[in-house]
Amino acid sequence: MECKKNENKKFCNCTYPCEKKGICCECIKYHRERNELPACFFDAETEKTYDRSFEAFIEMHKRKG
Repeated sequence: MECKKNENKKFCNCTYPCEKKGICCECIKYHRERNELPACFFDAETEKTYDRSFEAFIEMHKRKG
């Protein structure tokens, strides 16, 4: 399967400087190994905290109501 890195970058909201940007399979693997979620699971406000924890994801959704 061909990686659509340039196309993926258009939708990647991650603000952290990273060599995995646009390579979703590597990003997901990286964060899964750390019990985290990638930036694309978070809204812009939460993403900027760089807290990729499941707890941050749940709190974000609690705030949204």
